[in-house]
Amino acid sequence: MLSGVEAFTQDIHLSQFWANPLYLNPAQAGMFDGDYRVAGAFRNQWRTVPVNYTTFSFCGDARFTNVLSQQGGAGAGIIFNNDNSGDSRYTINQFYVPLSYIQKFKGDSNLSVSIGLSPGVSNISFNTRKLTYDNQFNGDVYDPTLPSGESYPTQSKTYFDVGTGLAAQYKLKNMGYITGGASLSHLTHPNVSFFKSEGVDLYMKSNTYLNVKYPIKDILYLHADVMYEHQGPFHETILAGRVAYILDKKDNISVNAGISARLQDAFILLLGMDYKRLRCGVAYDINTSNFTPATNKRGAIEVALLYIFNKPPVFMPKKRSCPVDM
Repeated sequence: MLSGVEAFTQDIHLSQFWANPLYLNPAQAGMFDGDYRVAGAFRNQWRTVPVNYTTFSFCGDARFTNVLSQQGGAGAGIIFNNDNSGDSRYTINQFYVPLSYIQKFKGDSNLSVSIGLSPGVSNISFNTRKLTYDNQFNGDVYDPTLPSGESYPTQSKTYFDVGTGLAAQYKLKNMGYITGGASLSHLTHPNVSFFKSEGVDLYMKSNTYLNVKYPIKDILYLHADVMYEHQGPFHETILAGRVAYILDKKDNISVNAGISARLQDAFILLLGMDYKRLRCGVAYDINTSNFTPATNKRGAIEVALLYIFNKPPVFMPKKRSCPVDM
């Protein structure tokens, strides 16, 4: 069973993929209006299954201007992911350091292009305390004191990993934008076997996405998001649409709601709010796959937060010419 888990393991996934920009693509490090940015997401999936699946993701980055040229910029950040799944509590802990270089253009300062790299380390592990084995059946009942008859060379493994990506953003009028990109993860094809078996490598993952915020009216915006991921035999496509209503344009206060779909897997309800520089969102997955009899259509609840910091403005004393008597 564990060999099968190793052979077909895949990365964590989030319904609100746009709320975790650095994990989506390292080239997005530093691509925001502000000085510092932090984001986090928590996902609790399949609560009706005896052992639910939980995911926590955190990222933070900083933006630097005038790098190499007046039109050049850079971004640097950190990513931490934690995921627990199944009876064996198969756990993934990831720590990455995304770095990017951002280039704007003299002819059109609204256009930015970025390239990024994300080196890091990952740890995978599992726990056997809640696992049961046929050797522990004494012919009458299950006896947990009996030896399982199984031995594992290791229950934890750490490996180096690296990803890369490209991104582009074009700013529209009235704070609208179009952002798109593509990324590749697990370029090192790390071996993830707990049994030191050759050929049990983590599949390389490709990711392509497009995010659009388009102003319909002064107080109404349309958000459209699409993402396609492919990793070995696995793939997923997410389509999302939200409408945002501006309550206070000066302080950037708005509410948004919409729907999304992970094709052949789940229908997703979306609700969110922006308050000044804080963005929050909630997603609820309604399961539509063949796993529905076990989940009773209760897929997942997911909460995401993002906050952008600005440095306080530097105090510049006003200067006034002093009159001189002649």
